[in-house]
Amino acid sequence: MSKYQDIQQACYKANMQLPELNLVLFTFGNVSVADRNLGVFAIKPSGVPYKDLVADEMVIVDFDGKIVSGNMRPSSDTKTHAVLYKEWDKIGAIVHTHSTYATAWAQAQRDIPIFGTTHADHNTVDIPCAPPMSDEMIKGNYEFETGYQIINCFNERKLSYEEVEMILVGNHAPFAWGKNGDKAVYNAAVLEEVARMAYLTEQINPKAPRLKDALIDKHWQRKHGKDAYYGQ
Repeated sequence: MSKYQDIQQACYKANMQLPELNLVLFTFGNVSVADRNLGVFAIKPSGVPYKDLVADEMVIVDFDGKIVSGNMRPSSDTKTHAVLYKEWDKIGAIVHTHSTYATAWAQAQRDIPIFGTTHADHNTVDIPCAPPMSDEMIKGNYEFETGYQIINCFNERKLSYEEVEMILVGNHAPFAWGKNGDKAVYNAAVLEEVARMAYLTEQINPKAPRLKDALIDKHWQRKHGKDAYYGQ
């Protein structure tokens, strides 16, 4: 029994949720799951259709992006995942998709405004869109630089990756993360749904106002605050 079996199984399970939730088309996405004690993460092999995935073929990679175990090439986004794991030590899993509505906002280079309480249940701020990558970064180690494109956006906006668990990468697509594979996939699905709702909101009323602060605080606190009362 491989010492990586648990994270390979968790990674496989999380990846298989993406097509079930209509978050991917063909092979447009990937999930990774980390084991902090072993200093590695499991990630989807590159270009393999979801129907053909097998748990023990999830590739094991260290936080420098080097393959530790596996006979297949890891996702082309592996270095982005590695940077985020290395720099943000509370992340346990990362999801990258090209889900339609979130990607459309990324291509438009726009933050997703906090219009309603569904958004406020999960974030107290607009979902950030990182500025497009500079030509110098594009010509360099592209996937590695994508990780810093995300981190730099959070640093510049003084956002906490533990509170805001999702981002749009300008001209590219969304990333989401969480403490484990299930939570990261959940966040990716929430991001897509909030993106869809915001798009429809602007179609109905192009001048729709941002949700007022009192409602933002109420919905965040009742689900995440010290006196939270949502759920069992």
